[in-house]
Amino acid sequence: MEYMKRDIDPLVLEVAGSYSAVIITGPRQVGKTTTIRSLLGEGRRFVSLDDKESRRLAQADPELFLSLNPAPVIIDEVQYAPELFPYIKMEIDNGAPAGSFLMTGSQMYKLMKLAGESLAGRTAILRMTGLSQHEIYASGECLPFTVDLNALQKRVPYGRPTDVLGQYERIWKGSLPAHISGKHANRDVFYKGYIDSYIDRDIKDMVDLKDEFIFLDFVRAAACRAGQMLNIHALSEDVGVSDETAKIWLGYMEKTGVIFYLRPFSNNLLQRTIKKTPKLYFFDTGLVAHLTKYSSPEILMNGAINGAILENYVVSEIIKTYTNNGLEYYAHYYRDVDAKEVDMILENDGELHPLEIKKTSSPPTELTRAFKVLDKASVPRGTGAVICTKKELSALDKGTMIVPVWAI
Repeated sequence: MEYMKRDIDPLVLEVAGSYSAVIITGPRQVGKTTTIRSLLGEGRRFVSLDDKESRRLAQADPELFLSLNPAPVIIDEVQYAPELFPYIKMEIDNGAPAGSFLMTGSQMYKLMKLAGESLAGRTAILRMTGLSQHEIYASGECLPFTVDLNALQKRVPYGRPTDVLGQYERIWKGSLPAHISGKHANRDVFYKGYIDSYIDRDIKDMVDLKDEFIFLDFVRAAACRAGQMLNIHALSEDVGVSDETAKIWLGYMEKTGVIFYLRPFSNNLLQRTIKKTPKLYFFDTGLVAHLTKYSSPEILMNGAINGAILENYVVSEIIKTYTNNGLEYYAHYYRDVDAKEVDMILENDGELHPLEIKKTSSPPTELTRAFKVLDKASVPRGTGAVICTKKELSALDKGTMIVPVWAI
């Protein structure tokens, strides 16, 4: 099957040309291995530590493993053999050329910790998520999302416009390459297999689950809360586990790249923020739709979570535009005790850019009233935006753009 080009491709090639070791990390089945083998696989050995025999050797005798699999080499799921890292460090210190060790792994935090301990300053770490909307439906270069008018005017021509139902079809289909490419066309079978593989290969590697079905119920309960403020106690009560267990399991889901959080924005001039309560998001909305049992885009579009899953989609797509360019993103949300809320705040170039995310195609000016609360912050407020299902780029006023979801 033809390789689906990724927005991160130029960055992968760049760092492989300047670092002896490169690690691409991210959730399972987002295309890490396919990307690195398609771009840089020619003339290199490939070995996967998903293979238990290869894993056993790498753990028991890492020096022999590297002798049998000499650089340049691609090592897949390298987190299973942390014993390799000191020996890779020695190879690098002895002058291993750029691109000698290309590695992938699906346990992001574990890999970053291992690399920090053994390969600090010697490796480039890139994060991958599922396919972005731009990769699936658009063309041209994908730059980090901003609400600058000139940047938006350059961005819009490369997007593929769609109506409200079409947007929810994108949300419902999700972002995992094996499904989007048509390789595994049956969506329900694919996502069931994805979850089974995730529990068997990632979660069970980190914890001895007494009942994997309870963990699956927990993941489903979390999906029902995607795009909402996290309530640990309510989530744990839904499944019948302790609050502490719920915290630990959410930690596993975050470490394996299935979920992420937006933290609340606050500074010393905004003391009325509800502190320490993050909002929960999934990187793949197709998984959310599957777990919450929405059987079609039409039902999802009119279902109880239609607003929350649209917000989840927009937030994750904006973040992808940064990670695919190898950039950190500075994003928060705002909510205070008076229930004033801003769905997302992007901070860049010394300004705060408030974003409101709504299903409507005709946003009223009232939607942006909460933006004014940021005027009390120590960082100046810049241009904001309503991201919605309107078909074309527009504006509410000179300080507020209207951005179609399809244009992200």
